[in-house]
Amino acid sequence: MEIEKLEPSADRAVIERIAALVNQVYAESEKGLWQGSTDRTSADEVAGFVRAGEIAVAFVDGDFAGSVRVRRLDDATGEFGMLAADPARRGAGVGRELVAFAERSCRAAGCREMQLELLVPREWTHPSKQFLAEWYDRLGYRVTHRADLAEDYPHLAPSLATPCDFLVYRKALA
Repeated sequence: MEIEKLEPSADRAVIERIAALVNQVYAESEKGLWQGSTDRTSADEVAGFVRAGEIAVAFVDGDFAGSVRVRRLDDATGEFGMLAADPARRGAGVGRELVAFAERSCRAAGCREMQLELLVPREWTHPSKQFLAEWYDRLGYRVTHRADLAEDYPHLAPSLATPCDFLVYRKALA
C-alpha cells in the first residue's frame, strides 16, 4: 500500500473520486442520522483541503483505495477526519494505514497529540458507530468529552433525523 499527500495541482477527477468515496462511505456509516441524503462533502470542499495540503490518499496496486484529511489544530495537536476506505477493500487495512499515516505526519510536524471526532446518536446505538468506537479504542484513542452537535455545528442541526452528539477522541503521539 502506498500513501501520499495530494499535491495542490491534483487532477480534478481524483478530487471528485475522493468526494464521491467520502460521501458513499459516510452515507452508509451515518444512515438514519440525517434527514434524506446529506452529502458529507463536495468536490469543491475537497479541492480546498487539497490546496491546503490536508488530503492524503492510499493506493493498492496502483488503484485508489481511500483517503483521509489530516490537519493541525494547534502547535501540539493534529487531527484526522473524513477517513474513507473503498468498501470493496474492507478488512484489508486501508483505514488503519491511513490513520497511521496521519499520526506519523502529525508527529513529524511536532504534534504531541492526535484528535478525531465521531458523530453518534444520543438515544440509540448505531452499529457502524459502535464498530468505529471499538476500532478507535483498539488503536489507542480515548474519548475525552462528548459535545452536542447542535451547539458546536448549529448549521448542521436542522438536517439531523435524530439528536446527535459527537465524541472527541484523543491519543498521545509518543
